[in-house]
Amino acid sequence: MVDASLIKEHLEVVGSDGGHVGRVDHVLGDQIELAKLDLAGGFKHHMIPVSWVDYVDDDKVRLTLTKDEAKSRWTEKH
Repeated sequence: MVDASLIKEHLEVVGSDGGHVGRVDHVLGDQIELAKLDLAGGFKHHMIPVSWVDYVDDDKVRLTLTKDEAKSRWTEKH
């Protein structure tokens, strides 16, 4: 599993297909909270598990799921 401390605020989150999923707002334990004002997510915070992260490079968090798979499985923060 990826070291969650590598996941920084404002990094772009992309699917395994390179598609834009969102931007990191915060890491809360084993969950990544995506920024709610990002165009990909509308005006709600969405949560994805850190376990979906394949790797983190200089400017992106890359997932093991495609953009569409991630968006179909993310959860909304209430």
